[in-house]
Amino acid sequence: MAGLRLGPLLRYVDADSATVWVETDRPCEVRIRCEGGAGGAERTWQVAGHHYALVPVTGLTPGSATPYQVLLDEQQVWPLPDSHFPQSTIRTLPASGEEPLRLAFGSCRWSATPSKAAHDPVGPDALDTLAATLAADPDRERPDVLLLLGDQVYADQTSEATARALAARRDLTEPPWKQVADYEEYTHLYYESWTDPEVRWLLSTVPSCMIFDDHDVIDDWNTSAAWLARMRATTWWRERILGGLMSYWVHQHLGNLSPAELAVDELYAQVRAVPDGTDLVREFAADANADPACARWSYRRDFGRVRLVMIDTRATRVLDEGNRAMLDKSEGEWLRQAVLEGRGSYDHLLLGSSLPWLLPHLIHAAEGWNAALCGGERGPRWARRSEFLRQRADLEHWAAFPDSFTALTELIAEAGSGANAPATVCVLSGDVHHAYVAEPHWRGAGQEPTSRVLQLTCSPVHNSIPGSLQAGFRFGWSRSGRWLGKLLARHGRLTRPPVKWRRTGGPWFGNQLMTLTLVGRTARIALDQARREKQGDVRLVTVWRDAAAGARVAGETADADVSAPGTDRPKSG
Repeated sequence: MAGLRLGPLLRYVDADSATVWVETDRPCEVRIRCEGGAGGAERTWQVAGHHYALVPVTGLTPGSATPYQVLLDEQQVWPLPDSHFPQSTIRTLPASGEEPLRLAFGSCRWSATPSKAAHDPVGPDALDTLAATLAADPDRERPDVLLLLGDQVYADQTSEATARALAARRDLTEPPWKQVADYEEYTHLYYESWTDPEVRWLLSTVPSCMIFDDHDVIDDWNTSAAWLARMRATTWWRERILGGLMSYWVHQHLGNLSPAELAVDELYAQVRAVPDGTDLVREFAADANADPACARWSYRRDFGRVRLVMIDTRATRVLDEGNRAMLDKSEGEWLRQAVLEGRGSYDHLLLGSSLPWLLPHLIHAAEGWNAALCGGERGPRWARRSEFLRQRADLEHWAAFPDSFTALTELIAEAGSGANAPATVCVLSGDVHHAYVAEPHWRGAGQEPTSRVLQLTCSPVHNSIPGSLQAGFRFGWSRSGRWLGKLLARHGRLTRPPVKWRRTGGPWFGNQLMTLTLVGRTARIALDQARREKQGDVRLVTVWRDAAAGARVAGETADADVSAPGTDRPKSG
């Protein structure tokens, strides 16, 4: 009898269809059975000895909540026997765009779980806490979709349990030591992360959209040409990057696609048509690693009148020092089309970027300064020292690619201007292990959007940040930090960025999720943190919410207060 190894994960959902992803322990037929006659079935396909299925579910009713079961060869395996969680349901989008759409997002979830007797060294997991909260109160408002913005797994920071599994396969005194080495070892990371009981149930009943960041492969992934050359000179890097891209395609990327997109995906069709798709997926990963134009990890989703464009900020970078870019030419053209096509058909534009567009002022200036010096602005000696600093300090966000920062800023201005402009343009990001809200203002005679533009950053879901870095981020927003940033910009001979910005919320530190609620042309933002009570219970605490965010009216500045009534307005840097 076939068994369920991983999942189910509810991935794509629209008004009348969905997809459900599973891993099984042997080949079988996977059936999703829903109340009311909806459902779907697929045979499993194989990669590296593992068996997977991504089942399209059809016949659903718009705006409904439909319980479902998973059957393997007609034997029910989900819900699990004696489960204390509510039944998993597929909640479809409403037929009209008048109902609220709730998107919860965050990044950086280190999935290692301490033993029951141990205290979690990084605090309670925000996803675990959300799951427990929803399970305890099934009538509570839940997210319509989870946006997981990178570092879903940590290939370079494994837990003790995973390290023991790796040690059973190879000598951990040899590179890459306790880091994962290949596809098989990547599967351990997903087992550890997605078999957590609370998270397993949550991902079975709340749809999810995902994108990778560096730790899904390795810290500082594609920081610079020098970094990449150093990695390629090792004995273990090629197998790591191939395993990372293969496992991401299987576990995360496919579920981001709609049934229509899956139907025309050539690689997916080929893998399903052969007894073993390992070589096909490996060849695809090798091609994508050698030439980023061979793969597109970015994607677009329309939720009624809300458009999400998820941007790959890692795999398509141009690293040549004289021509550095966050996105290569093809990816940049795709992004522009994804944002502007059908403009006027959506009320809110969400740009999912694992890396923040707007950073604390000092950090933004430091990254631009460092990029200029690495490019030779102050000579070869400064360039050598600056490359060392770039890799040590992770100076590789949008600000470290100044031309790309400017291009994204101009695209946001174009998307947010004119008669067909959406009410809001929000850049949703993670990575930096804290949360904040920043709002830009366009300089001079440049194009000033009529849309309300916000940088919304939320991280981590389950991780930590040293106190010294917390102090550094706070200083980065301060007047003194801004002044120091101006000195660095002058030394690097940087041109002035096309926008200035202010922090209008945060910074907040802790394990957290931010929720964006969109209805009509209005938006609300809330930040929830996972807190442990004195009696040991864990709960979500709303630490900040705005009153409303919508299109900017004539004469309004970017310094408008978006704090909730009755809360302290954070001091802006």
